[in-house]
Amino acid sequence: MRVIPSILCAAITTGLVLVLNVQLPVGGTKTPRLGAFLSPQKGFWQNAEDTSIKYQLQLASDKLQGKVEVYFDDRLVPHVYASQENDAYFVQGYLHAKFRLWQMEFQTYAAAGRLSEIMGEESGGTNFVKIDKMFRRLGMVYAAERSLEQMEADSTTKSQCDAYTAGVNTYISSLSEEDYPVEYKLLDYKPELWTNLKTALFLKFMSYDLAGFEEDFEHTNARSVFTKQEFEALYPYGGALTDPIIPKGAVYYDPEDRMPIPALADSLYFLYKPAAVAAVPDTTKPAAVPDTTVKPDKANGSNNWALSGSKTLSGRPILCNDPHLGLGLPSLWYEMQISTPRYNAYGVSFPGAPAIIIGFNDQCAFGFTNSSRDVRDYYEIRFKDKSMKEYWYNGGWQRTTFRDEVIKVKGGSDRVEHIAMTVWGPVMYDASYPDPLGTGKAYACKWKAHEPSNELRTFTLLDGAKGYIDYLDALSTYKTPGQNMLFAAKSGDIAIRQQGEFPAKWRRQGDFVMPGDDSTFAWRRDIDAEENLTFFNPSRGFLSSANQYAYDTIYPYYLGGSYEVFRGMIINRYLQSMEQATVADMERMQTDNYNVFAELARPVLLNYLNESMLNADEKKYVDIVRAWNLRNDAREKGPTVFKIWWDSLAVCIYGDELAQSRKPMPWPEKVTLLEGMLQGPAYQFADDITTPDVKESVAEMVMKAYKQVVPVLKETESRQKLEWGTYLDAGVRHLLKLPALSRLHLNSGGGEGIINAMKQHHGPSWRMIVELTDRTNAYGVYPGGQQGNPGSKYYDSFVDTWNTGRYYKLQILDKETIKKYKGLSGIMTFSKS
Repeated sequence: MRVIPSILCAAITTGLVLVLNVQLPVGGTKTPRLGAFLSPQKGFWQNAEDTSIKYQLQLASDKLQGKVEVYFDDRLVPHVYASQENDAYFVQGYLHAKFRLWQMEFQTYAAAGRLSEIMGEESGGTNFVKIDKMFRRLGMVYAAERSLEQMEADSTTKSQCDAYTAGVNTYISSLSEEDYPVEYKLLDYKPELWTNLKTALFLKFMSYDLAGFEEDFEHTNARSVFTKQEFEALYPYGGALTDPIIPKGAVYYDPEDRMPIPALADSLYFLYKPAAVAAVPDTTKPAAVPDTTVKPDKANGSNNWALSGSKTLSGRPILCNDPHLGLGLPSLWYEMQISTPRYNAYGVSFPGAPAIIIGFNDQCAFGFTNSSRDVRDYYEIRFKDKSMKEYWYNGGWQRTTFRDEVIKVKGGSDRVEHIAMTVWGPVMYDASYPDPLGTGKAYACKWKAHEPSNELRTFTLLDGAKGYIDYLDALSTYKTPGQNMLFAAKSGDIAIRQQGEFPAKWRRQGDFVMPGDDSTFAWRRDIDAEENLTFFNPSRGFLSSANQYAYDTIYPYYLGGSYEVFRGMIINRYLQSMEQATVADMERMQTDNYNVFAELARPVLLNYLNESMLNADEKKYVDIVRAWNLRNDAREKGPTVFKIWWDSLAVCIYGDELAQSRKPMPWPEKVTLLEGMLQGPAYQFADDITTPDVKESVAEMVMKAYKQVVPVLKETESRQKLEWGTYLDAGVRHLLKLPALSRLHLNSGGGEGIINAMKQHHGPSWRMIVELTDRTNAYGVYPGGQQGNPGSKYYDSFVDTWNTGRYYKLQILDKETIKKYKGLSGIMTFSKS
């Protein structure tokens, strides 16, 4: 009789062994292998970290040339003291890996189009094969390989990267399975060794984020729907409210060879809808266009400004910077001090690359905002036949080369992307990968990020810059992504320069897909370095940039791209009126929630609204907007009502025009609508083209929009979501979007067009203020923590400080001082073996 229980027990045991050793499908995703994940010896239990932990290490390596000491302060910020500069990068690589290994590797998997290897084809509603295809066909690996060649051609950069890579791999090689970050255990894979190519890939990932946004196909579709006059009105170049970085009235370098528009442009490129063709909404079914579009967030940007000593209480310059990017856990940034014989720098670094990226040293400070210029265009390719082995260019058939890129899919079969390479670059769209408009044609992508470059040189030189001349030298070779590079020094100098390698374009070049049969529409040259103006020690006493136009539109070259208006406007207003400024003033300004767009738009809305046509219930929300203090603070209800109303108005004004095509078109910017309404009640797009017998006015559209949103506002209020903080519902998400590993529902203020540029999961990723007094007076914070391990108290330890607008003191400390620091959270020593 004991046989049957024994068989049952054996069967159950066998079943459990099998079940616990496979990933089980649950809700569109898969569990980890539960046996391994729950194992007390190797599973996630091993990632729980003692709250009293002290990080101690003594490590000897033949990759080191001397000794490096690391002291971790009470926030786990390492202060690195190296007798040899490359040893500092070895240790930086080691620390990045120790505290952020999974994150830095995951980001390079994304850049290389390898996420399917670890995520499978689809998980949690995300199609990773689609994302991988996009990055492969965009040429991310191709771009990284080309840049790596240039980086390694510079012996200094190569030795820095080699040291960094050695440091990362020293840490990886020390790991046992139980030591792996918890995400490896969740996804059931292992870290692989780091390479210099991975560093190049990470830097290309940043180029994609900051110089990869474009709407060429959407604009091309809009060109076919609108007349030239309509297109220029919907998507204007510049505008009355434009307040450029280099103020209006600046004298520009007059180039000898201005960019003439090609003679064939009217017949081959500016193919607007003829004015005689009537506007007709497209009532046909949407075209079967597979959605292949993956784009960086259009809101990726930043604020930076610097005050000269004439405007500060201390009489010394103050520099401020806050880059606006996706808010993730682990954070994009890792804070540290690096001291070498050449320099002594403090700031934030990228886990995945050597150097301090945004920060300061003993003599100066530096920060960046995105240039937002268009450096990514498309050319239509005419292949001889389906084999794509030859394409037509400059009067003859040219041989195509190919890159076959293999996408490995976890649990599935490999996918091979057969990518044709042309004189323009990789053919991103062809019959196997349809373009966003579903034309079935082939289009090659020409992108500045494809070109060889060495951006690391700029950052490592800035870390050691002593003054303005060093700053200019550091910038001189920087190419992509174009940045507004701000500088301030203890000598009293302040400067800003939009630096990058930009194509010299004629007006509207690259807004639409261009003919690729010959070189007529090619980028003819790059803008000369001296034509990227430097604004140095201005008489107004301050400099600023916030992703607005760099120059007035009389600048001799077309900028293209997409630009913010209102952050720059309010920053300049504050700085213009500010005297005797202090760090506290800068903190209030950097976290300011004043909505200058609403300041301009609210009176327009209220002026056009006929309140006599509203009942008391409907007037309630108008009264909220009217009484609003124009601040997007978390407790305010006004910003919620205003945003919902304005968004509804945009649909009422432009929805009929954009409904003329079911294919994608860009929505006009909100500043376009505001400037149109400021022109008067007869704004041309107020008329609803679907009612040809009636001429609607702006006032009617404002009323229509308001009436439509009243039920929405009531419903929002019933859910207790009318206060801005609950409506915005901001948070910092884990990179895998796992709620348990995220910090959600933060009840934050801020918003689009506001200095505190918060969106739901996007916003100020690092706030820094540096007063360049004799003893540097600096403060900073980012929404995360130094440790990437969710089981550590340092994982998200800065989030609450950041969310409440507070800062930490940032200090470049000498070694003897920090040795006496009582709150040290660890000491590590690295030496030559």
